[in-house]
This record gives sequence, structure tokens and C-alpha cells, in this order.
Amino acid sequence: MTNNKDAGPDLREALKVVAVHLKESDIPFALAGSYALWARGGPEPDHDVDFVVAQDDAAKAAETLAERGLDVVHPPEDWLFKVYVDECMVDVLFQTNGVPMVRETLAEVEELEVESILMPVLSATELMGQKLNALEEHACDFGRQLPVARAVREQVDWAEVRTATADNPFAAAFLFLLERLEVVERPGD
Repeated sequence: MTNNKDAGPDLREALKVVAVHLKESDIPFALAGSYALWARGGPEPDHDVDFVVAQDDAAKAAETLAERGLDVVHPPEDWLFKVYVDECMVDVLFQTNGVPMVRETLAEVEELEVESILMPVLSATELMGQKLNALEEHACDFGRQLPVARAVREQVDWAEVRTATADNPFAAAFLFLLERLEVVERPGD
């Protein structure tokens, strides 16, 4: 699928299809990535949908989605599989930032209504930590992250994000930018 702003309705439909199949399977999961931030008030993405499942449940989730008629693809990356709903891509991750997803994390997520479907959605704090930890030399577009951070800023425990991203200099630079723009308070203020 190509990046275009008209992809929203199709991506939302793909999100709903995969969420319903995962809910029916009783496999613990959560909406993640940019669409989870969208569900929490951020801008709508135009590329793909992300879900997370526990690493221990990844094979079962892939098998279940394939049995339900969805096109499941295992790319070379060993931390996700892809599901296609028509032309729309849904990533199902079982590791984020190199850390395996565990059932305990998924047991603690809040359920939100997304496109009329009640589903688990990762917290804004977890999502911003993951987004900032993904920043690196070849993927460091602050312009895409800034509107997201502004939109969800009141839902985020920024001290926790600072701790979770302390080893990432790109995340530190982005947090400094947020402080200078007065999107978030400086530590100690």
C-alpha cells in the first residue's frame, strides 16, 4: 500500500477486522503504534496499523489470523509478522524496541472504544516511550512526532518516558525540544 492521506478509511477497516479476530481468539493483544496514539487523540497515520501480542502468543496469533482468511506474511525481521486486509498492512509486533512483549504488560492495558469496537490500547506513556526509543540516526523525524506529543501530552507520564528513553540521545533531544516549546514541563518545575 502506498502512503496517502485517503488510506484512513481502509486502514481503519483493517484495524477493526484484525481487532475483532484477535478478540474472538482470546489471545491477549493491544492496539499499538500511531493508531493507538490516534485513538488517544493524536493525528491519524497514513501508513499501517500496529498491534502487539506477547512473544509467546505470536505463532498462535499468526495461525489464527491465517485460519480466518487473512493474508499473513512473515518478513525477515524476527520481531513481527504482517497481516494484509485487502491492500492494507497491519503489523503484529511481539517485540518493541528489541524487548519481547509479555502477557503481563498486555494484562494492564486500558480498553478504549476505537471505531465502535472496544479493544485494549497501550497507554500514551508506553506509546511515547516506544516512539522515542525508535528514534535513531536514520529515523529521526521530529516533525512527525511533535504533533503526536502535543496531542497526548496530558495522558503521558513524562518522567517515566524520560527514564525509559534515558539511553537514547535522539529521544533526549526530542524531550529537550518539547521542554523548550513548553509542551511538557522541565524536570523539577
